[in-house]
Amino acid sequence: MLRGNALAKVDEKGRLKLPAVFRSIIEPRYGKGFFVTSFRGDSVHVYPMEVYTAFEERLVRSSHVEPLVNRLQDAVNYFGQSAEMDAQGRILIHPLLRMKAGISGEVAVIGKQNYLVVWNRETFEKRLDAEPLTDADMQELAALGF
Repeated sequence: MLRGNALAKVDEKGRLKLPAVFRSIIEPRYGKGFFVTSFRGDSVHVYPMEVYTAFEERLVRSSHVEPLVNRLQDAVNYFGQSAEMDAQGRILIHPLLRMKAGISGEVAVIGKQNYLVVWNRETFEKRLDAEPLTDADMQELAALGF
């Protein structure tokens, strides 16, 4: 299970060194293949290929004439590319996505159970400050069973 946050760096060539806490879980279970993409271009989603393939199969089973599904497919394919983790535990983030999401230098790598989300650290912290969980949010989460 991928959980928590680890700070990491993206080097000048656009390679993210996967934090050891996540790499130690991902590599033995999923191997070295990834699909790196985004839904909105504000962050980077790093899916082990097995996890992304399951997501992609859901897309294939959905209606190809549904505009929302088409927009999702457009986004993940525009920003996305396959990546292979190198011997040093680094994966390349597509230059277009790095630029759009402001991914360089220090980043926050957030565990999302079976994939990772990479944020520009400053952007993520501003987002947390601007959109805190409210009491109403907590009540809604409780109604959902959390």
